[in-house]
Amino acid sequence: YDVLGADKDKGAFMHSLLLYCDDPFTKSEPHNVEAFGPVSTVMPFKNTEEAIELARLGRGSLVGSVFTNDNVFAKDMVMGAAPWHGRLLLMNRECAKESTGHGSPLAHLVHGGPGRAGGGEEMGGVRGVFHYMQRTALQGTPSMLSAITEEYIYGGKQTEDRVHPFRKYFDELSIGETLTTHKRTVTETDIVNFANISGDNFYAHMDETSLEGTLFEKRVAHGYFILSAAAGLFVDPGKGPVLANYGLEECRFLKPVYVGATIGVRLTVKEKIEQEPREGEVPRGIVKFLVDVYDETGETVALATILTLVAKDEAAMQSEEEKSNIKSTEKSKSK
Repeated sequence: YDVLGADKDKGAFMHSLLLYCDDPFTKSEPHNVEAFGPVSTVMPFKNTEEAIELARLGRGSLVGSVFTNDNVFAKDMVMGAAPWHGRLLLMNRECAKESTGHGSPLAHLVHGGPGRAGGGEEMGGVRGVFHYMQRTALQGTPSMLSAITEEYIYGGKQTEDRVHPFRKYFDELSIGETLTTHKRTVTETDIVNFANISGDNFYAHMDETSLEGTLFEKRVAHGYFILSAAAGLFVDPGKGPVLANYGLEECRFLKPVYVGATIGVRLTVKEKIEQEPREGEVPRGIVKFLVDVYDETGETVALATILTLVAKDEAAMQSEEEKSNIKSTEKSKSK
């Protein structure tokens, strides 16, 4: 046979080979002999159960492929064969053209199967790095864990400052720093206006006569109104270091807010993430704020994490750079 793109006298080459096993449930070779290379074995099966059993007979595989356009068959194969595979590729007519193929793991996919297929995960993706790292569980108070992990843990100690956090640059903010806002009483007009603006006329907000047998005792405020009202309480409207709010990472509505309830907000610096400076962009970092909305009883009614881009103090950065340059110059002179 011909070799394409190489010299067959200067290497070891094998043409593609297709084998057939007429009785795969009694013959063990196709399952026990791992033939690397362009080799495949055709093994017949009568139904889904037999297909799953054939997949299991390999006693652990890096990856298996299921070619079907039947979602029910695909689910059955996954539930039956997944324990014996590190990864399953599910191929149908919608993804066939764009598929990267049976043997190409992506960064966060498991690559490595149970048993003789690697013991769970291999170095096919980023997750494999964890096998070379030690993991240690920490027990302690929320305040202690916040200090160690540099991420505010709910229930930890909070510090307050007279300066609004939205008036501070990235490097001036501290984990656990908290703003406690003034309060606002929710009215029936608030609920009606929000329903009209948003188009959300769900019966629990608009029809008090329909609440029998529901979770609610009386007309309840929209969860997203509570979140919007919270923003109205904690946002400092003037131009400052906060460049943008670009989303929510977590949001939970924990307790109904009825007409007449009074809400306030505790806004806490939860986490700070450095960003590499980019040419033409304002130096900045990501600040995650924990938004804790509580009512007149002190109970939390909503909890969310908002993501903001916060500018760094360029003047302070320039000053630090100048100091660093002076120290480098002094060291050079001393040498």
